[in-house]
Parts: sequence; C-alpha cells; structure tokens
Amino acid sequence: MTLKYVPLIAALAFIGQTAGASAAGDAAAGETLFKQKCGVCHKIGEGAKNMVGPELNGIVGRKSASVPGFNYSQALKDSGITWEDEKLHAWLTEPKALVPGTKMIFPGLPKAEDRDNVLAYVESFDADGKKK
Repeated sequence: MTLKYVPLIAALAFIGQTAGASAAGDAAAGETLFKQKCGVCHKIGEGAKNMVGPELNGIVGRKSASVPGFNYSQALKDSGITWEDEKLHAWLTEPKALVPGTKMIFPGLPKAEDRDNVLAYVESFDADGKKK
C-alpha cells in the first residue's frame, strides 16, 4: 500500500467508528432505561399505540410529527427534522433545546451512554413493531 492512501483509510476508519453511534449501545440496558424514563408516555413493539407521546416503532429515518393520529405541537410539525442518530441524541439530551416550543416535557438523559443504550433499544424495532 502506498502512503498516499493512508489519510483516506484513516478517515474511513474514523467514519466507521462514529457512524451509528447508538448501534454501539447496549439494547438490554436501553430497554430498562426506556421503561423507566420513556415508557410512561411512549410505547414500542408490536401493537404499540399512541399514548401521551406517539408510538416509536421505526422512528429512525422517519420525519418528525408523522405518526398518524397523534396531536403534535406546531413547533415539532414545523421543525423539518428527520429522526437520525444525531437528532435523536440531541432530542434525548434536551428536547426543548432542539425544538423550542415542543410540548414534550422531559428533562433529558444527560449521559451519552444512556442515550446510546436507549437508541440501541429503540432502533431494534422496525416500523411494524417487530424486532429486527
């Protein structure tokens, strides 16, 4: 291998390590946190229904404010967010900072590890609530 490819290989390795950070989370730990911190308002899995918050099946890649039958705040409707890892991490850190005017009342998860774990759990469900 010639030295001219070393920077490219290093950059690709870095991208591989940082992309999909939540996939590195512990889904089992995330399930426990989800039940404690999120499950009062949100449901996930087969048969999940909207509660105080919308059901979260297949949230990754979904447009914000797009679950049928849920009454979202105008701020979230107007946000234009697509729920990818970066936005989900920001949302779980402090929803009102990401979308001022949201009606979601949640203090956030201050630890990145907790956010990674919750997202690993949430990402383990497809849009119909089945485990991937």
